Amino acid sequence: MIYSEGSGKEYHINVGKGEVGRYVILPGDPKRCAKIAEHFENPEFVADNREYVTYTGYLDGVKVSVTSTGIGGPSAAIALEELVKCGADTFVRVGTCGGMDINVKGGDVVVATGAIRAEGTSKEYAPIEFPAVADFEVANALVASCRELNKQYHVGVVQCKDSFYGQHSPETKPVGYELVNKWDAWLRCGTLASEMESAALFVVGSYLKVRVGSVFLVIANQERQKAGLENIQVHDTETAIEVAIQGLRNLIKADKEKISK
Repeated sequence: MIYSEGSGKEYHINVGKGEVGRYVILPGDPKRCAKIAEHFENPEFVADNREYVTYTGYLDGVKVSVTSTGIGGPSAAIALEELVKCGADTFVRVGTCGGMDINVKGGDVVVATGAIRAEGTSKEYAPIEFPAVADFEVANALVASCRELNKQYHVGVVQCKDSFYGQHSPETKPVGYELVNKWDAWLRCGTLASEMESAALFVVGSYLKVRVGSVFLVIANQERQKAGLENIQVHDTETAIEVAIQGLRNLIKADKEKISK
């Protein structure tokens, strides 16, 4: 079933083939797209439909784009599917997260190597036994970016959920007993942070055979607050955006070197 009525545009993101680059940054918040596009050369507005805002420009002479995904796995999966149909194949999610590991502080950066599939979207793509893992090349490019920019960063597994308030006030929910027990398990397993989109993006990316990675700004850490430790809040996402931009530059350079060999 095709819902775009012959427009040549994807139904949800309202973007057509050739309007986005191979490389796409994926923030959740539509309002961050213009801010990210300021880092591009010659950025141009492409589309604004529902939660999906798109700009396209260039980095180091290569066409790149930014498309917002909204909150959560369902809308993120839609964006990824439709952007791939438009020609994109390399994606960096950039967003915010809440720290979990006691050493992860507000203002730090987290690069995800994998995600706990405590959400629903990925289950409609792959059995739960299939892992949600970041693309190795993208993750490495983001780690290199953190080092090059001298950012305080952490690399590892993040937790993805569908309920923001299920995380922050689990005891108030009818299934609070399960939420609390699983949260404790994630902590004991060394989970770095909690967010909402990467598990779906990693699994859908695996299915579509495209490259997906994630980098986050840590807003704060509720576990540090529980422990009576300093728990500063940082809301300016520019640090994570800078890491994502430099990460794309690293990928572009590496991809050019592959072609020249």
